[in-house]
Amino acid sequence: MAVDTATTAPSQPEGGDGRGEAVRPLLSGAPAIEEDEDLDVRYAPYARRDAYGPMGRGPLPAAQVARLVFAAAVLLPLRLIAGMLLVVAYYLVCRVSTLFADVGEEGRPRLHGWRREAVLGAGRALSRAMLFVFGFYWIPVCDRSVPNAKDAPENQSEELERPGAIVSNHVSYVDILYHMSASSPSFVAKNSVSKLPLIGLISKCLGCIFVQRESKGSDSRGVSGDVTERVQEVSQYKNSPMVLLFPVLLFLFLSEGTTTNGDYLLPFKTGAFIAKAPVQPVILRYPYRRFSPAWDSMDGKRHVFLLLCQFANYMEVVRLPVYYPSEQEKEDPRIYANNVRKLLATEGNLVLSNLGLAEKRVYHAALNGNSPRALHQKDD
Repeated sequence: MAVDTATTAPSQPEGGDGRGEAVRPLLSGAPAIEEDEDLDVRYAPYARRDAYGPMGRGPLPAAQVARLVFAAAVLLPLRLIAGMLLVVAYYLVCRVSTLFADVGEEGRPRLHGWRREAVLGAGRALSRAMLFVFGFYWIPVCDRSVPNAKDAPENQSEELERPGAIVSNHVSYVDILYHMSASSPSFVAKNSVSKLPLIGLISKCLGCIFVQRESKGSDSRGVSGDVTERVQEVSQYKNSPMVLLFPVLLFLFLSEGTTTNGDYLLPFKTGAFIAKAPVQPVILRYPYRRFSPAWDSMDGKRHVFLLLCQFANYMEVVRLPVYYPSEQEKEDPRIYANNVRKLLATEGNLVLSNLGLAEKRVYHAALNGNSPRALHQKDD
């Protein structure tokens, strides 16, 4: 299912609409952003367009304020309690499933048989329950995941046809809950996640690949090797959980990549494609009326608060056919990554952008009235 056979830079605009390719600003020694510059145009992938405005601080009509106050008093505490109970319930399932189990590297338990089935089954059910608690009562799924015979390589064994990774656009932290409810994949996460109360054991049971965020040298190549090995293992062994990869944040998860407002697709890293295994493309959309679940230009606490105060939230899912790489794509992961990226953009009606986390931080600093220069002097 190769889209093309030539590498094109991710910064090339697709189509000619006005939203087009966002321009990458100079980050080192760049002049301060002028007051009259339209930030929402320059940093379009992160511009918030719902009723709450930039950073979620826009003016609201009196009726909306009253609705928000009522939801904060009634709906918010109920959802917080229900969500915490679900996390504790899953932790207990993981705790029971790991009793007397062998422990591998990084303290990750080796789960087989009933232990593995209990962890995965409970994870899918409780993740869907968490989405319900968050207001995602009904999630329509357009399943086009069955490939045409011509898309699969000839003489490909049935075992190798299984995709090694789920490749998806990244809009919100809610993305992870959906993928857990649908596929129970493992994740790439920063190392500190393994030490969190409750969540630490859950992430180990899911087989997460942990990344040392502070390391930016040779260790990143080690992570690349770990991801490649896991993807290859998944494509060959039926019982291995697929790896969920948001390509823009593949290796330095929650460090180099970031979310958008849902209308754009950021550059892909090639790590998901080095293994030469098929991938499962998935597109997530979040239609909204007042509050957008997209986590773009709002701090985490405010976003969770507004998400839980909205009675109904909406999500739509498109599962595309498994993408089988051509021989040329296997030889050059950049071509493979770029073709999958263009496929997601085309099928999801997304605009390609070459911006990244650094630009998002500049945008946030400008919205907060801070100097972008000062921001880049910080070691994040």
